[in-house]
Amino acid sequence: MPPLIQVADAGDPRLADYVGLTDVRLRRSLEGLRQAGFQILALTPAADAVPIDQLLAADKIALLLGTEGDGLSARWLAAADARIRIPMSGGVGSLNVASAAAIACYLLGRRLP
Repeated sequence: MPPLIQVADAGDPRLADYVGLTDVRLRRSLEGLRQAGFQILALTPAADAVPIDQLLAADKIALLLGTEGDGLSARWLAAADARIRIPMSGGVGSLNVASAAAIACYLLGRRLP
């Protein structure tokens, strides 16, 4: 069974469909983004990922976000151009996906003219 992506509308996952994403569709989707000039970034709490504030990023970014708990699979992490993390202190290991997305979008958006 291929991995599934869930898209939620208005915060309620019952209002959305599940879309199967095969390896072929994943590669095509990411290549289409790259051809359009996007840099693919995978957000992860991994200690060896580039801190988001030290990233030299392109003007156009596609941000990959994982599920809460498991995060992105190894396949998604490997498919990205770079793995980035939000630096945290005070023993915090991770954020929920909505908070992480908001912080990442804010920090990445600050670089834009």
